[in-house]
Amino acid sequence: MNVRVYVTPKQGILDPQGATVERALPALGFQGVKDVRIGRFIELTLDMPQGATREAADALVDDMCKRLLANPIIEDYTYAIDEG
Repeated sequence: MNVRVYVTPKQGILDPQGATVERALPALGFQGVKDVRIGRFIELTLDMPQGATREAADALVDDMCKRLLANPIIEDYTYAIDEG
């Protein structure tokens, strides 16, 4: 199973990289851009046991996000699992 995890700062959390990009884009001719948030993209492959359910994979990925891949206090995360 291929997994894609997206981690971004929670709304209201200072995002200096996002603010810098937001200020720079108009100088490059890109107008009307606002609320830029910079995050992380993580790809991984799960080698689940034969017969493992989608729910088991979801629980495993969610636990990884909560314990290591994201800081749930200041970051939001979403993920997508592709079976195949």
